[in-house]
Amino acid sequence: MPPMKKKTVLFLCSGNSARSQMAEALLRSKASDQFDVFSAGTQPEDIDSRAIEAIARFGVDTGGLVSKNVQTFAGKTFDYVITLCDKANTECRRFPGAGKQLAWDFPDPKSRAGHQPFSSTLAELNNRLSMFLLVENNVTAKAKTTAEVTAKVDVIGANETPPEVFADVDPIAFYKCLTDDIRLKSLMLTHYHGELCVCELMEALNEDSQPKVSRNLALLKKAAIISDRKNGQWVFYRINPNLPLWAKSVIAATTENNIGLIMAHLQRLDIMQNRPNKVSFCR
Repeated sequence: MPPMKKKTVLFLCSGNSARSQMAEALLRSKASDQFDVFSAGTQPEDIDSRAIEAIARFGVDTGGLVSKNVQTFAGKTFDYVITLCDKANTECRRFPGAGKQLAWDFPDPKSRAGHQPFSSTLAELNNRLSMFLLVENNVTAKAKTTAEVTAKVDVIGANETPPEVFADVDPIAFYKCLTDDIRLKSLMLTHYHGELCVCELMEALNEDSQPKVSRNLALLKKAAIISDRKNGQWVFYRINPNLPLWAKSVIAATTENNIGLIMAHLQRLDIMQNRPNKVSFCR
């Protein structure tokens, strides 16, 4: 039997100096037999020595890590393109040739407070990548046995309205929002994909009532947990990038440690037909 063809992954960040280098090293360590892994920056900088030290302390090989400009990969295709900061996501909402694009937002360890910020960011990336492998391997396995599945591109559009700026989130309102099945799963699905519209959430959740889903999204927006942007007739939702780190961590930990709760929903979304055609660009 011929060896299975590896899938390709490109991690994008603004500087390609820390987060995307960590992600590249981690995924290579975890699944080099399944993926060819690359990273680049929209405005590349020298790799931060503290990132290299954190990777090495984690027991992962740092060999071959080099800072690169995203233009290095112009014209190339990737099965996955994953942005790791809001700036890179804004500057490159759609990488031409991406089979699937995910928007993850991790705090910059260079400006992050707390003890050992680089190690903390590395551990969070490690958890997210474990979730990524679990989800995508399950989705791929199901796709192979589902004849009606067609290749789709998860494209994210332009003309975004800046998210609401706020100083803090009321923890009581935040936790109340997590007590509803639709709201919790919507947050988990959005945490994984980066951005989804109402119709995508309806399909994933197998909900026929748009007003029901929209009402729950409105409550999440009122609590400043999600933000939205309008592109043509569509409104897209994502985790508010200005959400405090403690609240983002709760959503991340809930998703990453309970992925089975939304696995069927992710698979339903992956085979959804006629997903919104979001305007694409890459500066």
